[in-house]
Amino acid sequence: MSDLTLNISLTVNGERVQERVDPRKTLVDFLREDLSLTGSHVGCEHGVCGACTVRVDGEIVRGCLMLAVQCDGAAVETIEGLSDSGEVADLQAAFEQRNALQCGFCTPGMIAAAQDLLKRAKAKKSVPSREEIREHISGNYCRCTGYHAIVDAVEAVAQNRSAKSS
Repeated sequence: MSDLTLNISLTVNGERVQERVDPRKTLVDFLREDLSLTGSHVGCEHGVCGACTVRVDGEIVRGCLMLAVQCDGAAVETIEGLSDSGEVADLQAAFEQRNALQCGFCTPGMIAAAQDLLKRAKAKKSVPSREEIREHISGNYCRCTGYHAIVDAVEAVAQNRSAKSS
């Protein structure tokens, strides 16, 4: 940590957090190192792989491209918070049932991205197509599954959620 640290205050997974951080510390490093929230992973550190995906004020972002100090006053949700709230329970179950996770490294970011798509689809009262699912998760790399099972899982949840809301 540098000699200069800054105070930040934010809400992480519904809990108020106040910390002193190095102004250069990324959000994903802050979450992992300072708060022990290790569900978001550090992959490429260039915003390309999606392993660090979290939600800030309701929008998914790359935690490796955002500084922790930029989140002062913000609401941050990690995969731990999404999971604990039950918001993604059906997605997690579908990923398991359809073998859409292998090593698990990309899974938290993939689920966060998929949930973002499903939230948007619900707001539009639509069900995303397989092409739309592929497009939305295209910023999340998976080296193990080949994406077919992931798309199957997201599509199944989208259809099930749509049927329940009808």
